[in-house]
Amino acid sequence: MADNVENLVLEHLKGLRAIVDRIERRLEDHTNRLSNLEGGQAAIIQHLAHLSATDAAQQVSIDKMDARLGRIERRLELND
Repeated sequence: MADNVENLVLEHLKGLRAIVDRIERRLEDHTNRLSNLEGGQAAIIQHLAHLSATDAAQQVSIDKMDARLGRIERRLELND
């Protein structure tokens, strides 16, 4: 009878070990997927920063052209 109990406990422990192994594999998979998502998010943030810098540079260029146009209009007396 004691052997049956020991075998039964051993079988339950093997089953639990298999479940824990599956959970560990899934956790590792989810960890890898999360790392990929974080890497993608970082790339998006860098891209947005680049776009923001480009937008700022274009705004500076537009401001300079506006100032030049204002000087030309004043010089030609085209002001309203």
